[in-house]
Amino acid sequence: MIAALLVASLLIQEPTPANQAASTPPPTTPTTSVAMKKAARLIDVKRIYVENFGTDEASKQLESMVVSSLTESKRFIVTEDKNKADAILKGTAMQRTSQEIHAYGSATNVGTAAGSHSGTVSGSGGSISGSSVGGFISNHAGIDDSSVNTETIDRAQGAVRLVNSDGDVIWTTTQESKGAKYRGATADVADKMLKQLVRDVEKLEKPEPVINSDPTMTKH
Repeated sequence: MIAALLVASLLIQEPTPANQAASTPPPTTPTTSVAMKKAARLIDVKRIYVENFGTDEASKQLESMVVSSLTESKRFIVTEDKNKADAILKGTAMQRTSQEIHAYGSATNVGTAAGSHSGTVSGSGGSISGSSVGGFISNHAGIDDSSVNTETIDRAQGAVRLVNSDGDVIWTTTQESKGAKYRGATADVADKMLKQLVRDVEKLEKPEPVINSDPTMTKH
């Protein structure tokens, strides 16, 4: 009798396979985990330390423009204390200058020419008589218009990346410009970099739409 009670007690306490499956959380794939980790880190970036881009003139200029763009955005704080930064911005720059020649030319010419001549000679008894008629008309007009000018074009290209304290790259972009209407090529590249960073952060800040997968939860 006691043995039967012990067996019944063990059967009641042991969870069924269905209950075991229900209580086990679904596994998280490594890809999803890494993506969520990077997204969270990029969203959390508020304070940025800008590392030296390089010693050449183009790198120094782009670095200065990037610092100005980040500061003026009011969205990020540029710090010179590396230990207080959420992420480090590293970058490289390249600048090229080329010349383009533009030539234009057109010409208009009008010309007219005419000529006529007539002559008669006769003689009798030692006397000579003669007549001659002639004429010529010539007109000419010409218009010539041509111009040649040389245009200097500055091209700037830069690549930047955000690196967190673990040394992981959490964001990167490459931009190129020939210059904008009111600013040079380097300033335009820096502005494009900032706009791309803001767009990418705003995408991550938008909440994901909730999709109801339960068919019983339908509206009537």
